[in-house]
Formats: sequence, C-alpha cells, structure tokens
Amino acid sequence: MIAFVRGQVAAVSLSSAVVEVGGVGLELMCTPATLATLRPGHTATLPTSMIVREDSLTLYGFADEDEKVLFELVQTASGVGPKLAQAIVAVLSPDGVRTAIASDDVKTLTKVPGIGQKGAQRIILELKDRIGAPTGTALPGAPTPAAAWRDQVHQGLVGLGYNTRDAEKALDAVADQAGASPDVGALLRAALRSLSKA
Repeated sequence: MIAFVRGQVAAVSLSSAVVEVGGVGLELMCTPATLATLRPGHTATLPTSMIVREDSLTLYGFADEDEKVLFELVQTASGVGPKLAQAIVAVLSPDGVRTAIASDDVKTLTKVPGIGQKGAQRIILELKDRIGAPTGTALPGAPTPAAAWRDQVHQGLVGLGYNTRDAEKALDAVADQAGASPDVGALLRAALRSLSKA
C-alpha cells in the first residue's frame, strides 16, 4: 500500500491533483480544502489511502494523517464507500465527525450529501465505540487571496454535485465570513451548511 506521496504538484483539477513522483504522475483524489492548499510547481507531501477495486486502483490524498485515518475508519461502517467517506471529510473536520458521532448528532452528519437520517444513525451506531474522542486539532486553514476563495469554493461545490446556480447562492450566503485571509475549508463547510438548510 502507498502510505504517502511526496513530489512536485504537476496539476490541480476540480476533484484531484497530479503529483510527480520519480518521473511518474500519480493522480490523487482530494477534497476541495486539500486541493486549495496545493500549487502546481510546488512540492507537496500528502498522506494517501489506496482503494483497490476489481477494475481500478484509486489513490485518495489528504491534508494530514488525521483526515486519512478518519476516511479509512468511516468506510468500516456499512454503506459507506470511498466517495461518501471523502464527502464526509470534505464537509466535516475529523474532530467534527468525532464530536457528531460521540454526541449522537444525526443532524450534523446529514449535512453531508448522500447521508440521510437512517444512514447517519447507522454510522453513529457502528462507529461510536471505535471513533475515539476529539483530538482538539483543527485542520489548518490555508489563507487564500480574497478573490481566489470564491472560485475554489465554487469548484468544490460543483465537484460535490451541486449545480452552478445553487453554488452561487451558497457563495453569496457565506461571503461575509471570508475576511482578509479566507479559510477555504471553513468557507466550503459553511456553504454546504447553507445549502443543507435551503
């Protein structure tokens, strides 16, 4: 298994990044918040999780080890595959997931696209004894130039399956939270929360 990838970022798209390792370009599926921290031409080190299927080998890349551990753990719940696990870590921080599961917070888990009431209850039931307590470490938000955050959050929302019109509405709803050095991950989570209320 490939535990991590270190190399020069060759390309960043809406849902993945290509990292060159020893002359080979590895495509890593990443959350919008992780992609926002990557710049083509710069060196990056990303913890990875490799999902092996009959017809594919897919590498998922993460901002840190905690996110990777959580991604792998939530997949042990029945009905949670890699795509849904990635949506969970895209919408909620690792501590956010731990807190929601520890406190039986179905409402927070249903903010993730693809998780309904029953799915959230099943995840809580199956993972409560194994998820562990919140660590108190929040995902470090990369400060982003004011104009760029809108584009990155918009791409993230579209990448998660929302249409352009809904994405624009969500951007307008969270614009006042951006400030001078926006945290793209936090703004994306806020945008997803505003869409789940709509």
